[in-house]
Amino acid sequence: MERNLKNVLVISFGFLLLFTAYSGLQSLQSSLNAEEGLGVASLSVLYAALTLSSMFLPPIIIKKLGCKWTIAVSMCCYVAYSLGNFYASWYTLIPTSMILGLGGAPLWSAKCTYLTIAGTLYAEKAGKSAKDIINQYFGIFFLVFQTSGVWGNLISSLILSQSSNQGEISEEDLECCGAYDCLTDTTNSTGSERPSDSLIYTLLGVYTGDGVLAVLLVIIFLDQIKSDQAETEKEKTPFWSTFLATLRHLKDKRQCLLIPLTMYSGFEQAFLSGDFSKSFVTCALGIQYVGYMMICFAGINSLCSLLFGRISQFTGRKLLFALAAVLNTSCLITVLLWKPDPKQLAVFFVIPGLWGVSDAVWQTQTNALYGILFEKNKEAAFANYRLWESVGFVIAFAYSTKLQVYIKASIVLSVLVLSMLTYGAVEYLEAKSSPGTPAATKMENGGPHSQETHM
Repeated sequence: MERNLKNVLVISFGFLLLFTAYSGLQSLQSSLNAEEGLGVASLSVLYAALTLSSMFLPPIIIKKLGCKWTIAVSMCCYVAYSLGNFYASWYTLIPTSMILGLGGAPLWSAKCTYLTIAGTLYAEKAGKSAKDIINQYFGIFFLVFQTSGVWGNLISSLILSQSSNQGEISEEDLECCGAYDCLTDTTNSTGSERPSDSLIYTLLGVYTGDGVLAVLLVIIFLDQIKSDQAETEKEKTPFWSTFLATLRHLKDKRQCLLIPLTMYSGFEQAFLSGDFSKSFVTCALGIQYVGYMMICFAGINSLCSLLFGRISQFTGRKLLFALAAVLNTSCLITVLLWKPDPKQLAVFFVIPGLWGVSDAVWQTQTNALYGILFEKNKEAAFANYRLWESVGFVIAFAYSTKLQVYIKASIVLSVLVLSMLTYGAVEYLEAKSSPGTPAATKMENGGPHSQETHM
């Protein structure tokens, strides 16, 4: 158990270091690189590349390099994105966004595959339930991983709060904040003013160092893992069959019905990190508050991820999905009706806090659903998760600079309603196909909780 636990902790802390940098950079893109919409354009390209990557790269790369070296090489792609931000332009940020996107899907699929295989192998030796061990491994992973949002955004806020550009935001500037925002590159002349280059370079230096440490941690301390014989035998299948494994998985009706729910995960995360952070927080309070706002989101998200992973066996998945839908709907209605005011500071943190509760449900329970439904095709299933979540991100970031916030909030709300309807259809199909059986009970109570958020 000690060796297996060591490997789980190495992956968990490697991802923690890597996403401390990435989560901080993603939260700041819409505010830091607002000129001509470069920041959100880079995120849209990033997730478009991730979409293409999800369609064919994970099964091929994992088989060629193995899980360990797939994780290490993919992490280097994230470091390249941090380097691209040192001189943010269309010629540096867009190419490095593509590189990160191509490495994203293999990274997550390799992580999921590694933890699943490690849990299964240990369970066989110890004579325990594989699902219980896998649950424990994923639980440890996402508890550590989710705090990356706290550390990444804390670093950005502490460094950017030293800026001398801070000032009072006038009533006239506040009129351009909120749901009916003014569609301009810089939301106002004070809160959105870009910090000095020296502060930005300091921030990026810290983020790049985190990424390099993550790569070294995995290369030096993570053991290579061998899959079972059934996995190895797949080497004999035709190349085109492996290449299209992710697309072939769409033949499963349940996978198709889960597409809206999976895409919604991208829509809601993009809205909070791209639109709420810029048009509410940066606009009304200043860019130095974005990190603190995202800390509130990430901290509550991490705690609730652990909580929901434990209580899902008592409450069932349906109740948790209903809770998340109600909370997200309430937040979106508040965003549509509320005019941001610096004097109402608490509201700027209550919204992302409640958003963190609902996002914890979307991540843990949706991934648990994938883990149970598609247990025999885990690589293709996890790749599909990344694929459709990425499509949600791409669409949301693509229209980010073209539409006012109230329209974007309405779109997110509409996708939420659709996703709940199709999720209900999946539950109905499962209950109908196996009423009262252990499989149906497992469907209700949840399985492996693989945290896939924030890419």
